[in-house]
Amino acid sequence: MKVTKATHSTQLKSLIDSRFWLLGIAAGLIAIHLTLTWRADDSNLLSSSFLFWLAAGWLVWEKRDSLNFQSGLFSSLAGILLIAIVAIRSVSLPSINFLNASPFISALGLALLASGIVGLKQYWRELTILFALGIPKVLLAPLIETKIALWTAQFSTFLLWYTGFDISREGRFLYMPTGAVEVDTACSGVQSAFQLFSIAVLVLVMFPTNGVKRIFIPILAFLLAFVVNTFRVVLMALLAVSQNEGAFHFWHEGEGSLIFSVISVLLFGLLYFGLLQQADGENQDAEKL
Repeated sequence: MKVTKATHSTQLKSLIDSRFWLLGIAAGLIAIHLTLTWRADDSNLLSSSFLFWLAAGWLVWEKRDSLNFQSGLFSSLAGILLIAIVAIRSVSLPSINFLNASPFISALGLALLASGIVGLKQYWRELTILFALGIPKVLLAPLIETKIALWTAQFSTFLLWYTGFDISREGRFLYMPTGAVEVDTACSGVQSAFQLFSIAVLVLVMFPTNGVKRIFIPILAFLLAFVVNTFRVVLMALLAVSQNEGAFHFWHEGEGSLIFSVISVLLFGLLYFGLLQQADGENQDAEKL
């Protein structure tokens, strides 16, 4: 009996020690990522990263007592390799694409190191939201940003023409009697659209709703950000042709650009809250029947 108690005591101490090591590694990776994102001067990514890391940490904390910490040799080595890649790449100031992708890579490495391949299903929610944070943007944005910029120019032209302005378009150039502007890829709204897409995935994971409509919610969020950004482009076009450089730079590169991102998030929040209320009403009606 004494041997059994000693064995259990040793196993418990080993488990506690491994949890502290994992917690320390996770805290270090998060601190490095947030610091590098702050140094990269990307306020949108910094705010999103802080929110997504906080959500992932909260999800893990909620189920901390039920997690299975058993990892094999191969899984541990794979996890260490992924964490090493992030750490080594972070020595020098990495690209924005890597900063977008590194939270998912770090989380996957930690999950493999903690629970192995079989145990990854325990962390599907955390991995899903950190995947949505940056991987779709890294993979898809370069492929569609030129097309989105063209669609933004087309939609902006329609809005200006519909409201009575004398405007014509050639590709991504908008021509008005007093000047012309180009809708480049930086103004296409792709970054803000993917940001709202990731927030939609986060909200779905944290506050799930029933029905097939949840499949379309991230797509709806992407389209909502596109529409809001188009109104921003219309405003900048009017300011540019009126030669109001101060106001133009405010809405293009200054705090004004963040205001439209906040508007997108608020509109999506109201929309999703309405969907949750509708789902609750439908559930109550079903219970009455």
